[in-house]
Amino acid sequence: MPHADRAGNLRRVFVRDMVIHTSIGVYDHEKEAPQRVRINLDLAVLEGDGVQNDDITTVLSYEDLVVGTRRICQDGHVNLVETLGEKLADMCLADPRVRKVIVRVEKLDVFEDVAAVGVEIERHNIAR
Repeated sequence: MPHADRAGNLRRVFVRDMVIHTSIGVYDHEKEAPQRVRINLDLAVLEGDGVQNDDITTVLSYEDLVVGTRRICQDGHVNLVETLGEKLADMCLADPRVRKVIVRVEKLDVFEDVAAVGVEIERHNIAR
């Protein structure tokens, strides 16, 4: 048997250091133009039956995560990095195979002498 029982095994799926322009911030000057943010997503995904026949439809696609992140970031202004992080976490957890997601949202151009400021959140899907 080439693979052990995967029913309880987790696979890590991630998107690292995605830099995107989005309308974010509480101050008037932040509402005038999009800002650069860096987004990291780290998902723990239940493998279930695992990859079947080398077919992408049997796994969680990181392309879907990137496209979904772009959509959320283009969906209008948000005031807080925490709000953007929650929207991204909700997107990830919409797939029932996702057990846990860690989302990091960093604003890159807030302070001249600071590389980034932001928030990291961790959310879980309740086992079904």
